[in-house]
Amino acid sequence: MADDHRPADVSRTLPCRACGTPLRHVFVDLGMSPISNAMRLPAEAHLAEAFYPLRTFVCETCKLVQIDDVQPAETHFHGSYTYFSSYSKSWLEHARRYAEMMTERFGLGPTSKVVEVASNDGYLLQYFKAQGIPVLGIDPAANCAEVAERERGIPTLVRFFGIETAHEVAASGKADVIAGNNVLAHVPDINDFVGGLKTLLKDGGVVTIEFPHLLALIQNSYFDTIYHEHYSYLSLLAVERLFARHGLTVFDAEELPTHGGSLRIFAGHSGTTPSASERLDAFRTREAEAGLDGLEVYGEFAAKVRHAKRALLNLLIGLKEQGARVVAYGAAAKGNTLLNYCGIRGDFIDYAVDASPHKQGLLLPGTAIPVYAPDRIFETKPDYVLILPWNLKDEIMVQSDAIRAWGGKFIVPLPEAKIIP
Repeated sequence: MADDHRPADVSRTLPCRACGTPLRHVFVDLGMSPISNAMRLPAEAHLAEAFYPLRTFVCETCKLVQIDDVQPAETHFHGSYTYFSSYSKSWLEHARRYAEMMTERFGLGPTSKVVEVASNDGYLLQYFKAQGIPVLGIDPAANCAEVAERERGIPTLVRFFGIETAHEVAASGKADVIAGNNVLAHVPDINDFVGGLKTLLKDGGVVTIEFPHLLALIQNSYFDTIYHEHYSYLSLLAVERLFARHGLTVFDAEELPTHGGSLRIFAGHSGTTPSASERLDAFRTREAEAGLDGLEVYGEFAAKVRHAKRALLNLLIGLKEQGARVVAYGAAAKGNTLLNYCGIRGDFIDYAVDASPHKQGLLLPGTAIPVYAPDRIFETKPDYVLILPWNLKDEIMVQSDAIRAWGGKFIVPLPEAKIIP
């Protein structure tokens, strides 16, 4: 293995959050960045913002990619959390299909119990509830939980999930199904979280976990999915090793188009699960062939990130030199990583829009770009709309198709910046 393609060696005392091995190999360093969802009021624009290192490491032993500077979970998930799952129609449809599939595949019914950890505003559990299946949501964001209960009738426990919470819930009955969508990456104590899954799961029950696939992140230069709210970046390899340490075995895996390429794994108590499925074996082979159990592929990533940054800046500089007006669509966390790492502020972007009223009227962290409702695009008629949540680009382009009436075009920043007429 060529040394120049290994992750940079550094002297570290921080242990891997999964297996405890000292972290010595940098995956990518994105500099200093604010908390991705720490949006502010315009009246607070003159106040200093807190910036933190945004550096990731890969564990040489278990291959978990993880963030360097760890902020307490309460920094991100609280009563003013600004992300509500139900504002994406495509995500709701994804949730509906999942509920139908799980109900049919595992024979769920009125005597079953489905628990979702990080249940947000009840976006998923509403589809189980509609089939008469008892549900419980667990989420630390009180404002999301309040919406789930008030608008959808989803009972929701306002807690961070781990072994202690699992014991509390299990006292009134263990779960036939535990769902966790895009939450495993968000927990600082990943062993406590997976231990909680083990504790809460009924004998013969199924855990499903969805997470953006590290392999897709590497292959497509999706560096903007790295932010402080994401403590870990997950491969099947790392997750299987993590689950096995807690007595859980992965028996199936499914590829999903969400978030630029995700995996959904199916797991149960070790010794009780079916044999590994053919598609699980196929994912294991794919990761092995990509070199995820070595270090070279991780060491090559930083150069790909720098290239993607230069490509986007070169495109925007050229457009601005021509006098083009550019706005952004989506006040997404990933977009804030991209804007801050690339140094894209008001000199490039006039404003941003977002469908969530919880984000409108606020300023993006770090860049102080103002956020408005999507209608503003049709009032100001910009030349280009930069789609920050590129994983929703098809949905956004359909919703904003009318910009083509005045010659407006879309820009997708990654894997490499390109204009879509």
